Amino acid sequence: MSGLHRQPTCIASALLVPFLTLAEPSWLSLSGVGPSWAVIWLLPWSLVDGPVSGVIAGLCLGLALDSLSIGEISQVPGLTGLGWWWGRLGRCVPPVQRSLNLGLLAWIGSVLLSLTLWGQSLLIGKGTISLLAPWGQRCLLSQALVTGLLTPIVGSWLLLLWRR
Repeated sequence: MSGLHRQPTCIASALLVPFLTLAEPSWLSLSGVGPSWAVIWLLPWSLVDGPVSGVIAGLCLGLALDSLSIGEISQVPGLTGLGWWWGRLGRCVPPVQRSLNLGLLAWIGSVLLSLTLWGQSLLIGKGTISLLAPWGQRCLLSQALVTGLLTPIVGSWLLLLWRR
């Protein structure tokens, strides 16, 4: 861990994620589905600070987002797995820098997060075919597309800010 958690701007930006998730700006949505703000924030954090910090940030962010909902399905497994994976990618040489790479990683991360939520609903027994329904696929693809298109803008800015 590089001490990114000691910077007040990083903690303030982490506190914006639950707020943006609740606010859900309609002008940033596609078919009524907004981006995954947790994925957009966690990607640059993990790339800069490494896998251990990515797992801890994913855990804290997942717990904060789970406290906003009443359901039994948690975002913690998906976000901790993504934090670890992206943290490992951040340690590779050369580091991920291109906006297209960030957008693709965010798109994949949003799909994987949705699939972990779907898998949990299957294990609990409440959503046996919801992802196979056309509306489930539309929601998954809409969120992944909006997240993938927004991450090169927001994620690149956060990546540049935190790498200084």
